Amino acid sequence: MRTVLGVKAQQLLSRVPPVGPSVQWRAAPSRLLCSSTPEGGSGPRPRSMLRHLTSKIKATGPIPVAEYMREVLTNPVTGYYVRNNMLGPDGDFITSPEISQIFGELVGVWIISEWMGAGRPKQLQLVELGPGKGSLAADVLRVFSQLRPALGKASVSLHLVEVSPALSLLQAQSLTGSQSQPADSEDEPVYRRGETAAGLPVSWYRCLEDVPKGFSIFVAHEFFDALPIHKFQRTESGWREVMVDIDPEMPDKLRFVVAPSPTLASSTLVQADERRDHVEVCAEGGVIIQQLARRISEDGGAALIADYGHDGTKTDTFRGFRGHQLHDVLSSPGSADLTADVDFSYLRRTAGGGVACLGPVTQRMFLRNMGIDTRMQVLLRSCSDPSTRKQLISSYDVLMNPAKMGERFHFFSLLHLSRLAKPKRSEGLKLETKRSPAQLPVGGFTELRFS
Repeated sequence: MRTVLGVKAQQLLSRVPPVGPSVQWRAAPSRLLCSSTPEGGSGPRPRSMLRHLTSKIKATGPIPVAEYMREVLTNPVTGYYVRNNMLGPDGDFITSPEISQIFGELVGVWIISEWMGAGRPKQLQLVELGPGKGSLAADVLRVFSQLRPALGKASVSLHLVEVSPALSLLQAQSLTGSQSQPADSEDEPVYRRGETAAGLPVSWYRCLEDVPKGFSIFVAHEFFDALPIHKFQRTESGWREVMVDIDPEMPDKLRFVVAPSPTLASSTLVQADERRDHVEVCAEGGVIIQQLARRISEDGGAALIADYGHDGTKTDTFRGFRGHQLHDVLSSPGSADLTADVDFSYLRRTAGGGVACLGPVTQRMFLRNMGIDTRMQVLLRSCSDPSTRKQLISSYDVLMNPAKMGERFHFFSLLHLSRLAKPKRSEGLKLETKRSPAQLPVGGFTELRFS
């Protein structure tokens, strides 16, 4: 699920110095970016968002793409994520947990494997950022139930970071049935609490900072791709930020323009050694990665990030989805999902040296290393219904086929440095009576072997 967190640092970066009327804004090159088409017969909600945006632009001038994205997706009144149930076959996009339960099961195995690799702490907080309909969490908790003996007496709890009221209700229904209730006050960090049928506590938060400290495994599936991005274009005068403006010839149409002078974002977010001519930088994603890295470094744990992206190679990936089809990002704002590929090289750089970073590896490689083929064989052997077998094979193909999700999606992980530390060797003539347990491989990023 794609969800956005508001970050003060990003608000500072999105401020653009006032530009006088004599300065000419240059339209962005059409080969990189497209303008919107008139909204035509779209419904009243998209038109309301367009009016809001045009009023904002008339008052302050062209706005950064990051501000446009944030308004369109998470405006508290007309935001796409706030007002819509966009997931599933009838929505605008579908995610891996909705395609096959195997995906969530293997993520659950990964979480338990990392908990064991960390020395089996007495507390395990599972924290999911942008949990969608709750499908992934439900599959993970089912694995927890099946492998409960492995968890021993560990205290397990589920913490969901979700800004959409509509989706939080779907998650509550899926995970707790009727066993949840909203907080008494809107000012409380936890705005909803519940309990699964097995008695596991579930809490909902609007931002990551509100989640209690403690050993945590963080999961973010299709989360970072929807965080607001800044777009930058290399020009003869240096890096300039791409902005959203009103088309002077069509007042009901938006267009991309290139800022005539440096902005705070273009002066601070582009790397000095950047070789690409067009760059997308997700400053909010960098802030969240730093938060995760700090928590993992201080409290232990790990983070697993699954998204479509690249390792610092792509340029213009900003696009929209509506009804499972590509949609012009500036057309009918508020009626379609907006997304951009995750730059994992940027996440790795902003994580710093306090944690270990693994990946990105393709979804195909991660799931294969986690044993998806073995799991499929078990399911097919125990399934005699032809239609169910066909569905299993079809979902496997969607997840693993390189032309579908197999190489489009990638996995990236943050780990505590001790997780990969080499065991200390004894010195001198001291004899060891006990050998330290062998270090567990990191699931998904190295092959797990099954006996």
